[in-house]
Amino acid sequence: MANQIKSSGTDGLALQITKPTRAAGLVEEDADGEATALADVRVYAFDHLLLMVDLDTVSVGERAELVVAAAQDTNSVHRAMDATVRIAGHGYQVQLPPAKDAGFSEGDRAPCHPAPGMIVISRDDGTSAGTDKARLARDLAAIRREE
Repeated sequence: MANQIKSSGTDGLALQITKPTRAAGLVEEDADGEATALADVRVYAFDHLLLMVDLDTVSVGERAELVVAAAQDTNSVHRAMDATVRIAGHGYQVQLPPAKDAGFSEGDRAPCHPAPGMIVISRDDGTSAGTDKARLARDLAAIRREE
């Protein structure tokens, strides 16, 4: 089951993303499972979709291809903001500064679709629109795997 968007005090909205962070390679851990490096990411907002990319491993050209694909499919584009993967509890979370622009609210289910150097977060509202966003998220992850 997808994690829910949560309030993160004055920082706005955040999402617990421990497993996707590891799958996307956005964290380096030592043999004891302690974080040794956390990725700096940029979060791009589209209607009911967030694209989070590692600024160190995803080139500007690769980011542009992903952003264009998402914008064309959603017929939208909102702002992009930098964020950091952080340690939270027994895992990792990411602040999502542009999440409200994309239509996310506290309590929304937010499935994550990881690929190397990125995570696509879709909004699961139980409708066909939510299903379409999940399909797009999987498509974007497939594009990234091919890059």
